[in-house]
Amino acid sequence: MNRRAFLAGATATLLARGEESADAQQKAILARIRPPKFPNRDFDITKFGSNASEAIRKAIDACAQAGGGRVVVPPGEYLTGPIHLKSRVELHLAEGAVLRFSRDPKDYPNVFTRWEGMECMNFSPLIYAFEQSDIAITGKGTLDGQSDREHWWAWKGNAKWKTAGFPTQDKDRETLFAMAEKNVPVSERVFGLGHYLRPQFLQPYRSNNILIEDITIRNSPMWEIHPVLCRNVTVRNVKIDSHGPNNDGCDPESCTGVLVEGCTFDTGDDCIAIKSGRNADGRRVAAPCENLIIRNCIMKDGHGGVAVGSEISGGVRNVFISDCKMSSPNLERALRIKTNAQRGGVMENIWFQNVTIGEVATDAIQIDFYYEEADKGPFKPVVRNINISDVTCQKSNDALSLRGFASSPIRDVHVARCTFNNAARANVIEHVEGLELKDVTINGKKV
Repeated sequence: MNRRAFLAGATATLLARGEESADAQQKAILARIRPPKFPNRDFDITKFGSNASEAIRKAIDACAQAGGGRVVVPPGEYLTGPIHLKSRVELHLAEGAVLRFSRDPKDYPNVFTRWEGMECMNFSPLIYAFEQSDIAITGKGTLDGQSDREHWWAWKGNAKWKTAGFPTQDKDRETLFAMAEKNVPVSERVFGLGHYLRPQFLQPYRSNNILIEDITIRNSPMWEIHPVLCRNVTVRNVKIDSHGPNNDGCDPESCTGVLVEGCTFDTGDDCIAIKSGRNADGRRVAAPCENLIIRNCIMKDGHGGVAVGSEISGGVRNVFISDCKMSSPNLERALRIKTNAQRGGVMENIWFQNVTIGEVATDAIQIDFYYEEADKGPFKPVVRNINISDVTCQKSNDALSLRGFASSPIRDVHVARCTFNNAARANVIEHVEGLELKDVTINGKKV
């Protein structure tokens, strides 16, 4: 046996063993993720008054005091302010029910939240839970944030979203960045009314045993589903159609044990973005996002089908993405890992398997250390053990765009049994150690 054949056989054996290990890890993670169960008690919001916002609050209080159950929103359209869930409460939207959320910032009191990876006191998310257990949002109904160019989105302030006469978030964003870097106590990082940091749509914070199932979400001020520092999260059969600025579909941040399955994402930013805090604040909290399974999802428009980062300073590990379909001329990338020398963080053990990519606007697979601040910082990122297998892509600029630092190369990227057609450019490979390609075809040629 010649040396090349020996190395090819050794690589195939290692890949097979790695895939077996990945399957075992996924089974162990799934065994620990169990959706919450609720007592068989219903609390119809129409029994608690004609003002929907007050009726929902009273129904949630009554449900919690009774020991838990289901708060039901029957068919119809309702205008509400923010909803704060409590332990053992399932908010259920019947088919034909539409909850429209107030566009008035005055209706959203300050709560403890995380905004772009930094903790602060800011507008309540539209649906919020803080330090609760066994909560759910379910049903075939619709949650509508009613955001548009004159409500919330204009605060983004860039060329695409700026609307004449509306304030922007720029000054407040810079102020929060500075506070976080100086380790100002979170209680003193006060924003909200009179400031312009947009709220997220749905944010359970420091909560456990969470189910989000079947609902449709539209027109969010900012990120859509954003669990922070949570354990045991299931997001299933959710449809997201929201094309505003920073309208990420699902952003688990510093969470442990997350299952996202059967969802459809059509978004203005990343369809799914895995996060763990930004810069000094992410390192202070020091909570990675780990043990995530993403499967059987459809990704349409967005910046990335699945992104890791960029608020990633606490690290990410053990991510399994499989059996997804991603395609749109407005989907920029399929798998996107983005960081820099201010974020830092360790990103390891990421699996991207059995994914069908129709077309993407730029890179099919991207690992980029040059996001935003690039190499201007002392915190060198670590990315290692990235596994890509059984992926097909019909159109992209690049099949692989992998850009590490000379001082901190990307390590151990394994690509197996993949086909990339109609790639307009050659791969970009900079500062990568341990890149292995096995049965990979680009534009009809084995590489």
